[in-house]
Amino acid sequence: MEYKKIVIIGGGVLGSQIAFQCAYSGYDTTILIRKEDNEKSIKKSLEKLKTTYIETLTEMTPKHNWARGLADSKNFNREKCIETAQNTMEKLRIETDQKKALEDADLVIESITENIEIKRNLYEQISNLLPQKTVIVTNSSTLLPSKLADSTKRPNKFLAMHFANSIWKNNVVEIMGHDKTEQKYFDEIIEFASSIKMIPLPVTKEKSGYLLNSMLVPFLLSAFDLYANGISDPVSIDKAWTLGTGAPKGPFQIMDIVGLETVKNIVEQYQKVPGIINPLLKKMMLPYNYKGMLKIVNKYIEEGKIGKSSGEGFYKYED
Repeated sequence: MEYKKIVIIGGGVLGSQIAFQCAYSGYDTTILIRKEDNEKSIKKSLEKLKTTYIETLTEMTPKHNWARGLADSKNFNREKCIETAQNTMEKLRIETDQKKALEDADLVIESITENIEIKRNLYEQISNLLPQKTVIVTNSSTLLPSKLADSTKRPNKFLAMHFANSIWKNNVVEIMGHDKTEQKYFDEIIEFASSIKMIPLPVTKEKSGYLLNSMLVPFLLSAFDLYANGISDPVSIDKAWTLGTGAPKGPFQIMDIVGLETVKNIVEQYQKVPGIINPLLKKMMLPYNYKGMLKIVNKYIEEGKIGKSSGEGFYKYED
């Protein structure tokens, strides 16, 4: 099946990026948001993405600063790509009416908060509004598709499609089905991912955390545990990582980017999983200090410091 109309549910950090990338790649794209969401803020984020795409395309060279999600290095036409980025907003619309947004949708990409009950409630709301042909994917970073599939009323057409942040340059996407996913739709999503200039990474067996977060989440929890136990502060912990390894960002900078509400959901989820042991404390068999982490992250959220998107999280950011 050839996809034409794509609907992204959620206009947050990754939702906006996915929508812009789909439109940049030529798809008719709609962002479905809640009525209480700030439409002006989402439009501002999209305009900022357009500027980022144009600036990145302007700076791209064959040996340096290459953003794989924007162009093929072998057939790069800078002027044409910049023109495409400038006109991308014409293929994007924002909608608050579920029925209007989902009409004739070929693919729905859900990118809302990492909460299993909220996701299930959403699928139940939209299940009767979707055409029979529609495939649904979740951009969940940790939840297994089998835990969500039945609430979609089309488990055979449901799977996970997890994007990395800054998808125009970190253009990998993890694609994971479940026992009821038909191979036909798994293959279609692999093909679709390639069509929006992503590198599809098939995950052939369900795994909480997929590929990236199976490695990333324990790393972030280890760093947060150091802070929650009063071992050190976020800036020093980040410097220990960036200066010691040459990595561009430390764990608390990464947490600010993904958003502290997502961090809270991850901490709550992993708190329920037995056997998650901090490697630094493994000999003493002490678990992560989840209560301390939640106390810290809840305080930040209550103060409106939810990460880079709000201007402040563990760090302060200029507008």
